[in-house]
Amino acid sequence: MVDNRYATALVIGSVLSLLASVYLSVAVGTQYWCQYRSPPASNDANNGSDLRMLKSAFNNEDVSEYDYSTALFRLNGSVGLWWRCILVRQTSDSKMVSDCEAFTLAQQFEIKHQNDSSSEEDFLRTYLWRCRFIFPLVSLGLVFLAALVGVCACLCRSFTPTLFVGMLHLLAGLCSMATVCCFLAGMHLLHQKYGWPEGVVWSLGWSLYLALVSSPLQMMAAALFIWAARSHRKNYTRMTAYRVA
Repeated sequence: MVDNRYATALVIGSVLSLLASVYLSVAVGTQYWCQYRSPPASNDANNGSDLRMLKSAFNNEDVSEYDYSTALFRLNGSVGLWWRCILVRQTSDSKMVSDCEAFTLAQQFEIKHQNDSSSEEDFLRTYLWRCRFIFPLVSLGLVFLAALVGVCACLCRSFTPTLFVGMLHLLAGLCSMATVCCFLAGMHLLHQKYGWPEGVVWSLGWSLYLALVSSPLQMMAAALFIWAARSHRKNYTRMTAYRVA
């Protein structure tokens, strides 16, 4: 028989875990982690030709980091973990629409170089980029594993695995926080390397904030699961000792 306090903690922890998973999944699947606001393009013919070249290169799967970064800076771009987007004008009605391209697996795991003319690897940027891709998947995988363990515990009518479920949620929360930290550090280094044209401003988008919120939600769920497991075990030990006495 489970005390009502522990049952309530498990229910609240499960709801927090579900919310965190939804927030993180939406964050991973959207591109509004970092957004750029570019000044209006001039009517100069050379400038128009440059913008067309940037748009063409942006849609190429083999585009270099410098080329798509320049397109993001100059064409009101936004970038996430899986997607990069720019604003382009439709030829039919001159309406601005988003043109998005997904990062390929090769681009996710490509080696970053200290400068474009050098073959020397930039280890920090390389592994920050890879970690920001891997950590959210690990976080969601840990929550999924915790859900499986919780379902099995319910079917077996056992409270023992709850502590393990709490530890999995704690690790998931750390991975979610690490995702945000790796992304911010990676973008800071990218901006340091390439800079951006005069007049361009950047800001953090709502996708990043969703990922940021998911981390404390997972940690709060972990705290509830761990508290319920330890308190129930302590109470069970006391009841057993009382019955023996």
